[in-house]
Amino acid sequence: MPEWDWKLSDIRKVEKNNLNVFSCFSCGGGSSMGYKLAGYNVIGNVEIDPQMMELYQENHHPKYPFLMPIQEFKELQDEGLPKELFDIDVLDGSPPCSVFSIAGKRDEKWGDAFKFREGQVVQNLDDLFFDFLDVVEKLKPKIVVAENVKGMITGVAKGFVSLIIKRFQELGYTVQVFLLNAATMGVPQKRERVFFIARRNDLKLKPLQLNFNEAPITYGEVRTGKGKPINPETETFRRWKRRRPSDRSLGDITKRATGKASGFNTVLLQNNRVANTIASGSMLLRTDVAEHVTKEDIIRMQTFPSDYDFKGAPVQYVCGMSVPPVMMKKIAEQIQLQWFK
Repeated sequence: MPEWDWKLSDIRKVEKNNLNVFSCFSCGGGSSMGYKLAGYNVIGNVEIDPQMMELYQENHHPKYPFLMPIQEFKELQDEGLPKELFDIDVLDGSPPCSVFSIAGKRDEKWGDAFKFREGQVVQNLDDLFFDFLDVVEKLKPKIVVAENVKGMITGVAKGFVSLIIKRFQELGYTVQVFLLNAATMGVPQKRERVFFIARRNDLKLKPLQLNFNEAPITYGEVRTGKGKPINPETETFRRWKRRRPSDRSLGDITKRATGKASGFNTVLLQNNRVANTIASGSMLLRTDVAEHVTKEDIIRMQTFPSDYDFKGAPVQYVCGMSVPPVMMKKIAEQIQLQWFK
């Protein structure tokens, strides 16, 4: 069986390593599943979205779930928190990152409050990473792993990263910044993400080495069934009809026809290519037939388990907002191998 084809029940067969993880901004638990596949015990989570917390509890059964904004969690009295949280091995987190996306005018969004999904309170998204670092200060974990978008290390955003590194140093941690591509880590998807991986200085650990070079997995290897037909009455269909083998999105077609940059969020998938990043709001179309990809395709490309219970939530949204479990598994394995063995 390929690594991306798995079930939640497979986690029971994984040899445990007695390392505990607590996850912030957990969403549906993509990173949590990765840690579990690597043998870790994920003891709890913090999540602001009630629907995502429902999914997390249904699929992960956390011992210590906290449905609240990260700002409220960091202000909880230490005496009222479980003692286990003050002796965790890894603090995991993926602070919402849309203000750092390379798409759009990033700088104009910084400092503003955004409500990026129903059921969530309005927050300053560029403050959330520092709220997460306040949790680091509170719990003092041995290791911190924080995932974010590639846009954080490009352009003027590099100044923001410098502030993050400085804050880690103030807290007594040495942090490394890695740009990793899921396509080199056994994931059927080109997904570049930045990982801040910090070690507590008193542990005197050597720098972490991460080098992944696994063979790419094409869309054709994970493709399933017949997808929903593209409506022939739409502009999407008319543009799709004008596709060329080199086109990766409808944006390529639009730019060729009009000179305007639009439609790049409608992605074209070819059997002989690795799929582009699965974004929560993009449209994913097959190239050889006028069809959308199937939900099963998305689950496989994101390396979610085939038996994950989405409880009616949009599959693409949950997957697009999550870390691919197999990607996190590969990182977690190296953390255990290099720092805990």
